[in-house]
Amino acid sequence: MMIEILIGVALIGAFATFLAPNRIAGKLAFAISLIPAGLSIWMFSAFDGSGNALLGGDLAFESQAAWITLGAYDITWFVGLDGSSLPLVVLTTILVTLAIVSSWTPIDDRESQFYGLVLFIEANLIGVFAALDFFLWFVFWEAVLIPMYLLIGIWGGPRRKYAAIKFFVYTNVASLLMFGAFIALVFGLGDSVTSFALPEITAAMAAGELGSFYGLGPTTLASAVFVAMFVGFAVKVPIVPFHTWLPDAHVEAPTPASVLLAGVLLKMGTYALLRFNFTMFPTEIIEPFVLPIAAIAVISVIYGAMLALAQTDLKRIVAYSSVSSMGYVILGLIAFTQFGIGGATFQMVSHGLISGLMFMAVGVIYNATHTRMVTDMSGMADRMPVAVGILIAGAFGYMGLPLMSGFAAEFYIFFGAFESTFLEYAPIFTALAMFGIVVVAGYLLFAMQRAVFGPYNLETDYEVGRAPLHDVAPMFVLLGLIIALGVAPELIFEMITDAVDPILDGGEL
Repeated sequence: MMIEILIGVALIGAFATFLAPNRIAGKLAFAISLIPAGLSIWMFSAFDGSGNALLGGDLAFESQAAWITLGAYDITWFVGLDGSSLPLVVLTTILVTLAIVSSWTPIDDRESQFYGLVLFIEANLIGVFAALDFFLWFVFWEAVLIPMYLLIGIWGGPRRKYAAIKFFVYTNVASLLMFGAFIALVFGLGDSVTSFALPEITAAMAAGELGSFYGLGPTTLASAVFVAMFVGFAVKVPIVPFHTWLPDAHVEAPTPASVLLAGVLLKMGTYALLRFNFTMFPTEIIEPFVLPIAAIAVISVIYGAMLALAQTDLKRIVAYSSVSSMGYVILGLIAFTQFGIGGATFQMVSHGLISGLMFMAVGVIYNATHTRMVTDMSGMADRMPVAVGILIAGAFGYMGLPLMSGFAAEFYIFFGAFESTFLEYAPIFTALAMFGIVVVAGYLLFAMQRAVFGPYNLETDYEVGRAPLHDVAPMFVLLGLIIALGVAPELIFEMITDAVDPILDGGEL
């Protein structure tokens, strides 16, 4: 019942916050969010699952109940956690709590609605990472889109409506493509499955039960579904060439929404790729697409970094950095090794923390200066030493500084990719991806040099001083977690690899 409690508290809290007066909404939402955060940390400490949720593993906090019968198929309430999903649930609950605190300064209009939507997003994000019935998972997946659309469209910047509509259209069309493909897969499995439970469907795929569907043979059908689902999830990640919605969404979104978008919502796509494309499908279906996917991963790493290098808006720099970082995740997944897939999952958590920290820091600077352009400011370290210091620390985390989580994640991915026998020309792809680190260092150091060092100068007419405690406190928490996972990555990596190993059964461990 623990997962239901997490979701229930967030949902009830969302409705309670909607009804609360604006003057107390932020504090109420923070108090409510502490409950899922505390419970998820307890669940992490009490985790007793093993194996992979889709491959017969022992689930932690499992719950299953009949829900709807749809023709020949049963739709169930089926939730549970393994070593791949639990760290993302903990990441979600912690980031939501910190994002709420970071909202206290910039959000001063319709606060009850804003914080209610944030808690509603939290409930559905937990559902995405915990659901093991496809229909239930899809309900949670789609329910995340609407509140994020509203957060961008109501509280965003001057072009908020354009950015919100673009976000919704891209992600919703991708969801429809993915949904149609999966339903075709289920129909192709025929009588071998009687529900939308993901473990049952995965077992039927492994047993070779897939038949023909509207003239498509089993191999052709599986390949077509794999591609369609990959594209559907790639839009959410996003990776090149499906990334164009992301910079607009980040730039126009209020800072707390950017924190959740980069920190957790992008991980929905990479998590779904891991769960569906790289766990559910047999390796013989994946093999023909290995080289194209690896090429897309490397292009995303380098192209995203190059785009960031050309930006002068701090938010756009961090946004394009996310495209580059997600390219590393795709490379780790397609390497199909323990360190590759494990490192990719570790990178999901690491990037969630680092990107959340970076967007918070940029937001704090914007709150004081009312500009994000590196050409409009210099010497900010003199006026905002704490916020700028944390921003620099986050930038070093992005660059892969040792003893920070970014270094551990990238090391695992590069090690796993370099040694891969599943990926042809693996050393070449790995070397090309590693070049992205050089570009990352270039654009981040350039932005830091222009904006935070040198003599103080600000093109706007605002008085700049130290940021209030409630603005910097969430950043200190994130920085502490980034360092903790960098110093002791085994805190979550052992749990992750326990869920990864069954995927590689018969492959390279």
